[in-house]
Amino acid sequence: MCNHCVIEDVKKNMLSRRMLFKGAALAGMAMGAVNLATPVLAQTAGKVVDLTHVYDSTFPTFDGKPGIEFEWAANIAKDGYQLHKLTVFEHTGTHIDAPFHFSADGASVDQLEPQKLVAPLVVIDITDRAKEDANSTVEAADIERWINTNGEIPAGAVVALRSGWATKVKSPAFRNDDAGKFAFPGFSKSATDLLLEIDTVAIGVDTLSLDPGNSADFAVHNSWLPAGRYGIEGLNNLEALPLKGATIVVGAPTHRGGTGGPARILALV
Repeated sequence: MCNHCVIEDVKKNMLSRRMLFKGAALAGMAMGAVNLATPVLAQTAGKVVDLTHVYDSTFPTFDGKPGIEFEWAANIAKDGYQLHKLTVFEHTGTHIDAPFHFSADGASVDQLEPQKLVAPLVVIDITDRAKEDANSTVEAADIERWINTNGEIPAGAVVALRSGWATKVKSPAFRNDDAGKFAFPGFSKSATDLLLEIDTVAIGVDTLSLDPGNSADFAVHNSWLPAGRYGIEGLNNLEALPLKGATIVVGAPTHRGGTGGPARILALV
């Protein structure tokens, strides 16, 4: 082979290698660009706590009537599939109180802003007090004490009352005292007035109502909901959560014009 041919072969090999390295480098840069441009996937929470009671016709209600009734509309034997017809009252089970519940021009449940349904969760514990007084309430002083101990309540938070009442849900004591009168913990207006000042989007309770059982005027319902906030009643498993650090996910129903409705509530810890 002539010297010229050898030189030409070497040039071709070197050019091929350069193109190969250049191509690899460009591919690597492209992959890096893709990696940088691709958002990081959300990480799975360490624990997901279900804050929702199982809902059936035995769940306690304010008027004592079943809050949900089931009727078979189709079944496997006859139709090859299964389907229930449900008759549901909005404010039963673990459920949402929309502003429209106590305000003629308030937002209905389908109008709740999605960004207010995923929020930092603050838990105020009054379990010991509730053991002594069934109608005990979260007071403004409890909110201030929580802040002094745990730091500021985050803007846009949901604040939940933990009283231990959820454990009574299968007992008449969830609803009434021994004399048959409503008796369960709730929020005081002094507490919710303070929470209105610090941009809290919702309050929640592990009882039958935002107001305590012995309330004669529904002061919290009549001030909190018309202020454009929402409430959650009948929460479960709050004992499994820390006082701060959890995120609440509120699966609010979206039936048009609803004053509220049964919901699936989760906490990410």
